[in-house]
Amino acid sequence: MDQFLDEAINEAKRGLEEGGIPIGSVIVHDGEIIGKGHNRRIQKGSAVLHGEMDALENAGRQPASIYQNSVLYTTLSPCSMCSGAILLYGIPKVIIGENETFLGEEDLLRSRGVEVIVANNEACKKMMKDFIAENPGLWNEDIGEDGS
Repeated sequence: MDQFLDEAINEAKRGLEEGGIPIGSVIVHDGEIIGKGHNRRIQKGSAVLHGEMDALENAGRQPASIYQNSVLYTTLSPCSMCSGAILLYGIPKVIIGENETFLGEEDLLRSRGVEVIVANNEACKKMMKDFIAENPGLWNEDIGEDGS
Protein backbone atom coordinates (compact mmCIF):
# COMPACT_ATOMS: atom_id res chain seq x y z
CA MET A 1 0.00 0.00 0.00
CA ASP A 2 1.03 3.60 -0.52
CA GLN A 3 2.78 5.17 2.49
CA PHE A 4 0.92 8.44 2.04
CA LEU A 5 -2.48 6.78 1.86
CA ASP A 6 -1.41 4.85 4.97
CA GLU A 7 -0.77 8.16 6.72
CA ALA A 8 -4.19 9.48 5.63
CA ILE A 9 -5.73 6.31 7.12
CA ASN A 10 -3.79 6.93 10.34
CA GLU A 11 -5.26 10.44 10.42
CA ALA A 12 -8.76 9.01 9.93
CA LYS A 13 -8.17 6.62 12.85
CA ARG A 14 -7.06 9.57 15.00
CA GLY A 15 -10.31 11.32 14.20
CA LEU A 16 -12.31 8.26 15.18
CA GLU A 17 -10.36 7.90 18.44
CA GLU A 18 -11.20 11.54 19.23
CA GLY A 19 -14.90 10.85 18.75
CA GLY A 20 -15.06 12.30 15.27
CA ILE A 21 -15.72 11.12 11.74
CA PRO A 22 -12.96 8.86 10.37
CA ILE A 23 -11.78 10.74 7.31
CA GLY A 24 -8.11 11.65 6.95
CA SER A 25 -6.00 13.49 4.43
CA VAL A 26 -2.40 14.39 3.69
CA ILE A 27 -0.85 16.81 1.22
CA VAL A 28 2.45 15.75 -0.30
CA HIS A 29 4.97 17.99 -2.07
CA ASP A 30 8.20 16.57 -3.50
CA GLY A 31 7.72 13.32 -1.60
CA GLU A 32 7.24 15.02 1.78
CA ILE A 33 4.06 15.54 3.76
CA ILE A 34 3.49 19.28 4.13
CA GLY A 35 0.08 19.04 5.77
CA LYS A 36 -2.05 16.35 7.32
CA GLY A 37 -5.37 16.37 9.06
CA HIS A 38 -8.60 14.62 9.81
CA ASN A 39 -12.25 15.50 10.04
CA ARG A 40 -12.61 17.55 13.23
CA ARG A 41 -16.10 18.99 12.82
CA ILE A 42 -17.36 17.28 15.95
CA GLN A 43 -14.26 17.82 18.06
CA LYS A 44 -13.99 21.54 17.20
CA GLY A 45 -17.67 22.32 16.66
CA SER A 46 -16.67 23.37 13.15
CA ALA A 47 -18.77 23.68 10.04
CA VAL A 48 -15.80 23.24 7.67
CA LEU A 49 -13.08 21.04 9.16
CA HIS A 50 -13.34 18.07 6.87
CA GLY A 51 -10.16 15.98 6.54
CA GLU A 52 -8.98 17.77 3.41
CA MET A 53 -9.69 21.21 4.85
CA ASP A 54 -7.81 20.32 8.06
CA ALA A 55 -4.82 19.13 6.01
CA LEU A 56 -4.83 22.38 4.03
CA GLU A 57 -5.09 24.40 7.24
CA ASN A 58 -2.19 22.47 8.75
CA ALA A 59 -0.09 22.91 5.61
CA GLY A 60 -0.43 26.62 6.24
CA ARG A 61 0.09 29.48 3.91
CA GLN A 62 2.11 28.25 0.94
CA PRO A 63 3.05 29.82 -2.39
CA ALA A 64 0.69 28.77 -5.17
CA SER A 65 3.56 26.90 -6.82
CA ILE A 66 3.74 24.51 -3.84
CA TYR A 67 0.08 23.52 -4.00
CA GLN A 68 0.22 23.39 -7.82
CA ASN A 69 2.92 20.71 -7.52
CA SER A 70 1.37 18.67 -4.72
CA VAL A 71 -0.75 15.55 -4.38
CA LEU A 72 -3.67 15.35 -1.98
CA TYR A 73 -4.45 11.96 -0.47
CA THR A 74 -7.81 11.45 1.18
CA THR A 75 -9.51 8.39 2.61
CA LEU A 76 -12.89 9.33 1.12
CA SER A 77 -14.06 10.96 -2.11
CA PRO A 78 -13.99 14.76 -1.60
CA CYS A 79 -17.26 16.62 -1.11
CA SER A 80 -18.17 19.84 -2.92
CA MET A 81 -16.45 22.05 -0.35
CA CYS A 82 -13.21 20.11 -0.34
CA SER A 83 -13.22 19.75 -4.13
CA GLY A 84 -13.63 23.51 -4.39
CA ALA A 85 -10.56 24.02 -2.21
CA ILE A 86 -8.59 21.54 -4.34
CA LEU A 87 -9.54 23.53 -7.42
CA LEU A 88 -8.92 26.90 -5.75
CA TYR A 89 -5.36 25.99 -4.83
CA GLY A 90 -4.67 24.19 -8.10
CA ILE A 91 -3.78 20.81 -6.62
CA PRO A 92 -3.31 18.70 -9.76
CA LYS A 93 -3.68 15.17 -8.39
CA VAL A 94 -5.96 13.55 -5.82
CA ILE A 95 -5.66 9.98 -4.60
CA ILE A 96 -8.83 8.71 -2.95
CA GLY A 97 -8.98 5.76 -0.60
CA GLU A 98 -12.55 4.85 -1.51
CA ASN A 99 -15.69 6.23 -3.10
CA GLU A 100 -18.26 3.50 -2.44
CA THR A 101 -19.67 4.91 0.80
CA PHE A 102 -19.70 8.45 -0.62
CA LEU A 103 -19.14 9.64 -4.17
CA GLY A 104 -18.01 13.23 -4.05
CA GLU A 105 -17.17 15.65 -6.83
CA GLU A 106 -14.74 13.45 -8.75
CA ASP A 107 -16.32 14.31 -12.10
CA LEU A 108 -15.98 18.03 -11.36
CA LEU A 109 -12.32 17.58 -10.46
CA ARG A 110 -11.65 15.58 -13.62
CA SER A 111 -13.51 18.14 -15.75
CA ARG A 112 -11.12 20.79 -14.45
CA GLY A 113 -8.00 18.77 -15.28
CA VAL A 114 -7.32 17.17 -11.90
CA GLU A 115 -5.97 13.64 -12.07
CA VAL A 116 -8.18 11.52 -9.82
CA ILE A 117 -7.14 8.03 -8.74
CA VAL A 118 -9.40 5.81 -6.63
CA ALA A 119 -7.47 3.18 -4.69
CA ASN A 120 -10.53 1.11 -3.62
CA ASN A 121 -8.79 0.54 -0.30
CA GLU A 122 -10.54 -2.07 1.83
CA ALA A 123 -9.46 -0.51 5.15
CA CYS A 124 -11.01 2.82 4.11
CA LYS A 125 -14.23 1.12 3.02
CA LYS A 126 -14.58 -0.86 6.25
CA MET A 127 -13.83 2.14 8.46
CA MET A 128 -16.52 4.27 6.77
CA LYS A 129 -19.13 1.50 6.50
CA ASP A 130 -18.74 0.71 10.20
CA PHE A 131 -18.91 4.38 11.16
CA ILE A 132 -21.99 5.10 9.03
CA ALA A 133 -23.80 2.04 10.42
CA GLU A 134 -23.06 3.11 14.00
CA ASN A 135 -23.52 6.88 13.56
CA PRO A 136 -25.99 7.63 10.75
CA GLY A 137 -27.00 10.98 12.24
CA LEU A 138 -23.45 12.29 12.47
CA TRP A 139 -22.70 11.05 8.98
CA ASN A 140 -25.76 12.74 7.48
CA GLU A 141 -24.84 15.98 9.24
CA ASP A 142 -21.31 15.80 7.85
CA ILE A 143 -22.47 15.49 4.26
CA GLY A 144 -25.18 18.13 4.62
CA GLU A 145 -28.22 15.88 4.71
CA ASP A 146 -30.99 15.81 7.26
CA GLY A 147 -31.19 12.02 7.34
CA SER A 148 -34.95 11.83 6.82
